[in-house]
Amino acid sequence: MISSVSEIAQLWDRTLKRIEEQLGEKQLFDSLFASTYIYEIQGNKIIVAANTKLGVTLFQTKYYDLFTSVVNEITQSNFQLEFVFDQELKEKEKSEKVETVTVKKQQYFPDAVLNPNLTFDNFVVGQFNREASQASLLIASNPGKMYNPLFIHSHSGLGKTHLLHAIGNYLIKERNPNAKILYINANDFVEEYVRYVRGEKESQSLKDFFKTVDVLLLDDVQLLANRVQTQEMFFYIYSDLINRGKQIVITSDRQPNELAKLDERLVTRFIQGLVVDIKEPDQNTCVEILRKKIEANGLDINNFDENVLYFYADKFSKNVRELEGALNRLMFIVVSMKKTDKITMEVAVEAVSSLVGGKQLATQLNEQKIINVVADYYNLTSSQLTGKIRTAQIALARHIAMYLIEDILHLPYKKIGDMFGGKDHSTVISAITKVENLLKTDETTKEAVNELKKRLKA
Repeated sequence: MISSVSEIAQLWDRTLKRIEEQLGEKQLFDSLFASTYIYEIQGNKIIVAANTKLGVTLFQTKYYDLFTSVVNEITQSNFQLEFVFDQELKEKEKSEKVETVTVKKQQYFPDAVLNPNLTFDNFVVGQFNREASQASLLIASNPGKMYNPLFIHSHSGLGKTHLLHAIGNYLIKERNPNAKILYINANDFVEEYVRYVRGEKESQSLKDFFKTVDVLLLDDVQLLANRVQTQEMFFYIYSDLINRGKQIVITSDRQPNELAKLDERLVTRFIQGLVVDIKEPDQNTCVEILRKKIEANGLDINNFDENVLYFYADKFSKNVRELEGALNRLMFIVVSMKKTDKITMEVAVEAVSSLVGGKQLATQLNEQKIINVVADYYNLTSSQLTGKIRTAQIALARHIAMYLIEDILHLPYKKIGDMFGGKDHSTVISAITKVENLLKTDETTKEAVNELKKRLKA
């Protein structure tokens, strides 16, 4: 009977040691397996905690038989294993502790919480969002001292909400853990105001509640449009917070002077602060977002064909939320359906075929097929062909790939340049011109291009 803490720890240490030996993949083991631990043993069931949801899925499916066979071989028993996300366990423990004590929830916005997973550390910064990111960090470091309010605007899904939570989490962890940070959506404010005017909350006025707030993080302020009385209340609260030196950060899907149905007094005050925008992300930043997301889920980035990342970055670059959703779908397919370690373009395309048009996919596949065929012909990898190495052989192969893509698919020079590390259109034109001239004078180049076209038709 395994009961003591030391016996449980010894059992899991021995289990992990044997699994590491059987896997023979140290990087995979270190990133996915090493952080697991036995949370509890209930009869013949062992509950194992993992630090990512993806890890839970993988352990419960792909590696379940490996775990149970090793554990039962060591214990000479017949244990069943259950894998759980450790964050959910911690939240459950926390809620159970709260239930044992009488706690008075705040009267207004009782469900308002910061997401601890949205921080500056995991916010990927690129040229498209650098200004907003730096302004947010500056505000978090000096609340109420510099720009008030900070107004961030962009289209949906580009990281505004992430920055609001990051500001709140930074303030609590780094600056003032006792500060009252309130993150709410404008709809939350509308709902609480309606309850207030109906007299459903009489013991404390809404105005008095906001006098306890040190930092107000308001998402989607455009949702206050056309609500005259609600805007009157918000104007009073806003003015009071500003006058008392409390920090306000606001997000919107448009810039202040485009909020036509909002009180002009509010719009004027928003403009008096610092207004920053977030543009659509560039391809390289999208690739970096994908890399961080993959690593955060305990997967080995080396198992992903590099072209997969650029494919997703190209197709979903207009919306970071959609980009992450596409990757989540891919990881689900890989873990639950295909169950493959190597994520190729074929798998990646199949995973998101329902999210993007078939014609678009065909075009993208053709682009990638040309790159792959040219790389194979010259005994190169696709990443070498699209990278920055400039040896004579690689440069020629790269120029031929650009020529074929333009000749066969008639893509814009800029799009071709983006596929080859962000080269500008003049570089692409120069490369294509060189190949066209060689085809007139160099028999070897002519033979190579003809052979490549044959392979592409196959």
